[in-house]
Amino acid sequence: MRILDYLPLLVGLTTLLLGLTVGKAWERYKLRDGTWVDRRRARDSPHYILGLNFLVANQIDQAVEELSQAAGMDADALETHMILGNLYRERGQVGRAIQVHQQLLQRPSLSKLEHGYVLLCLGLDFRRGGFIGRALEAFNEVLRLDPKNRYALLNLEKLHEEQQQWTEAYAIREQLIVLGGDEPDPRDAEIQAFLEHQIGLEALKAGDRDEAARRFLAAIDRDAATVPAYLSLGDLRAAEGNDAGAVDAWQQVVTAAPDRAYLAFDRLAGASRRLGTPERFARLCEGVIAKNPQDWRARQALAQHLADVGEPPRALELLFDALSHAPHALTVHQGIWHTLSRLDLPREQIRRYVELTRDAVFYLDPHVCTRCRYRSTELLWHCPHCHEWNTFVEEWIAPADERTERRA
Repeated sequence: MRILDYLPLLVGLTTLLLGLTVGKAWERYKLRDGTWVDRRRARDSPHYILGLNFLVANQIDQAVEELSQAAGMDADALETHMILGNLYRERGQVGRAIQVHQQLLQRPSLSKLEHGYVLLCLGLDFRRGGFIGRALEAFNEVLRLDPKNRYALLNLEKLHEEQQQWTEAYAIREQLIVLGGDEPDPRDAEIQAFLEHQIGLEALKAGDRDEAARRFLAAIDRDAATVPAYLSLGDLRAAEGNDAGAVDAWQQVVTAAPDRAYLAFDRLAGASRRLGTPERFARLCEGVIAKNPQDWRARQALAQHLADVGEPPRALELLFDALSHAPHALTVHQGIWHTLSRLDLPREQIRRYVELTRDAVFYLDPHVCTRCRYRSTELLWHCPHCHEWNTFVEEWIAPADERTERRA
């Protein structure tokens, strides 16, 4: 075959390569004021690399300093300016962050994707600054440009939660579930369940008990470990005079979430007394202790029951057992003081109590969010800092002898 036979193919390949070369050049260079400028000059500078290194090391001030110098080398470096704006926001300079991102939006050459990301950053600025209305507008505008932008949806959901707009937050979560397709967020059911519960509480405040009960049951159906739904459902039934139904709801907490069973103890003790079956509550506490010998709260609840029925010596023994597992729990000490006041204050038991508490530092049931480390003296279902659901755990402080053994 002659060389001329290959000529059309060679011309085609040459044209393709030339097009790729021109495209890469255009991607990297642009004409500004009659001069071709390297678009990647800022990113290729040592200041950009150093800035990213400082950012990874969470050294925000140094990262801002280096990235500012990199941005100064090329005013058109969109990515660098976006990062700078985000760092200003994280440093608390919300006004400056808003200014940077608003200036970026004025650029006429932004692609649709770039426009959406700058708007997203601006929405985060507004949210951090407390400009809720403007944040909502920014995130909704992102979704107009990109209806599948998961970050915009997540931020919208959080904004609605912060405003206690539970129905709107629920609708956003449904959109996120559809968007997840075959790879859903493993927490979808849990979040939906907590939102169902909140909607139920709103219905209860409005006096719609039927709707509230329906929502509480829907929450349990979505996620059987949704503890507040059981508690609220039982409270609703108790308010209607249905103590038996309330006990059925509260007892399910023991099975669904044994580590949260203590939240139902006071409710169950009161309902059992009203029903004339206090022994039922005693058996429940004994069953919890048998399954988890470390459960000091079940011991405390059973001790309170025994003290109320006229058995303070047995109650005191249980409280001492609870104290060995949670020497810093103020509620246990209060139980012991209350129980000792019912006795003739036997000297041996007082001595034993003093020995048990010699190295104790009392605390009032501290809880900590596993996501952001926010601390609370009570168990919260929705973190007021990071706005995540069901992330609080009780901070466990080991007895003094255990700490000594670990140090040894």
